[in-house]
Order: sequence, then structure tokens, then C-alpha cells
Amino acid sequence: MKRMIIFCMLFLCSTMVLSATSPRRVKYKQIHKKIEQLEAMVKDKDAELLHTPENPVEGCLHTAVSCFRKGIQKLKPASSQDHEEFTKAIRIVSIFTCRDCGKCDSTCESYEKKTPKEFLKSFANVMK
Repeated sequence: MKRMIIFCMLFLCSTMVLSATSPRRVKYKQIHKKIEQLEAMVKDKDAELLHTPENPVEGCLHTAVSCFRKGIQKLKPASSQDHEEFTKAIRIVSIFTCRDCGKCDSTCESYEKKTPKEFLKSFANVMK
């Protein structure tokens, strides 16, 4: 009987460990949610157009991520009331990095310039 109880507890614990989401996945979900919040708060009219990577090739993902990180810093809030929340969201999104993404010779300037909202939508797509 003791063996059966120990086996059941071991099985239950291993099942819980396997079903838990990884910290990296939780972080990515948090960043993705903040990108969606930024879309609602960002100034889109009369704003600077940003180099927007779309569907980057697997080897050029590092360049695309660095372009997004540079572009995020150039975003402005639509209203001054959202400034504190906007700044917090920018800080959270800026920590996104890409390990083992590979590097290529393309630069941010090689990507087409788009509005801040299109920039954020593209960023969200790359994160998926």
C-alpha cells in the first residue's frame, strides 16, 4: 500500500512539473500583452515612421529584434495622461531579447518604414 501511495504521489508531482509553463513562455506572454496595450496608447498621427521588419528570415531574427528594440524607444504616447503607464510598458517590452537567433548582414534601414501601430503589430507577429 505504501508503494502505491508513493507511486501516486510521484506520478502527480511529475505531471504537475510537466504541465507548468516555462518562465520564458510567461515572459513572452507578458511582453505580448504589453505590446497590445501599447497599440492602444501610442501616438499614430504625426508620428515618426519606424523601420518595421516583417516576416524576417530565420537567420535575420537577431537583426529584426534589435530594430524593434531601437524603434520602441522612439514611440510617443497619444496623450500625456497615459505617460506613466506608457513608460512602464516600454520598459517591459524593451527587455525582449533573442538568444541563438543568428545574425545576418541586413540592417534596420533595409526594412520599410511604417506607422507606430503597424510597427507594433509586426512586432507582435514576430513574437508569435
